[in-house]
Amino acid sequence: MANHEQYVRYREDSHVLAAIGTHIDAQLGRLTVRLPRAVAEAAVAAWERDEPAGHDTETGEQRALRDQAAELALIGLAIAQRGRWEDAEVVVDLDVGSAGAASRATR
Repeated sequence: MANHEQYVRYREDSHVLAAIGTHIDAQLGRLTVRLPRAVAEAAVAAWERDEPAGHDTETGEQRALRDQAAELALIGLAIAQRGRWEDAEVVVDLDVGSAGAASRATR
């Protein structure tokens, strides 16, 4: 029973986190970032790849890796659509969710 109650609390916590995210997103919108050419080109290549959908037999780790790859592809889309190449860098406005996903990937 305690385990169930714990996950009910986690669900409530996730709603609070989403509410905070709504306020942050409204205040920040997009962040202008500079990325080195090599990682920017790799992100665009991830966007241009055709990947099959996930499998029912994915492990949690595999699902997390696929989710990170999807986030990278969305950053690649942003670069392809609105990035400005300046010498060895690209300047692009990323939405806060994409910037947050990239930041979380460093952990």
